[in-house]
Amino acid sequence: MKLKAIALNATLKGSTGEPSSTDRMLGLIVAAMGKEEVETETIRLADHDIRPGVTSDEGPGDAWPAIREKILAADILVVGTPIWLGQPSSVCKRALERMDAFLSETDDQGRMVSYGKVAAVAVVGNEDGAHHVSAQLYQALNDVGFTIASNAVAYWVGEAMGSTDFKDLDPVPEKVTTTVGMVARNTVHLARLLADNPYPPQK
Repeated sequence: MKLKAIALNATLKGSTGEPSSTDRMLGLIVAAMGKEEVETETIRLADHDIRPGVTSDEGPGDAWPAIREKILAADILVVGTPIWLGQPSSVCKRALERMDAFLSETDDQGRMVSYGKVAAVAVVGNEDGAHHVSAQLYQALNDVGFTIASNAVAYWVGEAMGSTDFKDLDPVPEKVTTTVGMVARNTVHLARLLADNPYPPQK
């Protein structure tokens, strides 16, 4: 079965700016999922005018409805974020806030529109906090209906007060590469299981 994934890059940098460590980590996950025959599209959220709010459409000019459509058309959602002040980026939080609308949106079986979709996480930063950030994302994504596979996060954090970014590493540490492969395999495996055996109707 051919699966589709959508990766949201929540770096604060636009595509025309300097290279993004988040983009590099997501690129590793996308490549690993490609080996599992998953077709993936990456969206850099900072390139889009995503309006503040908690509905699926915040009016004229809002870029979220088109992104939402791609999320709901995919089997897998990968959310990648840098760590800023020990937290997911503001861009990441904005996307999560917009997915809050899934709590009140249901399919014809009474299930959240995100049910049956599997989520994974990518985190990069130069200070400790990857576990804290992934915990926040896990909870938020699960709250709005996504299912989380085992070991569904790949992360890298540099030395505290250091100046080396993930994008600067050559080669990528073996532990990161191994973890990325595990994230891809486990996430794709769960997505295939849910595609064949959906959650029961809620009404």
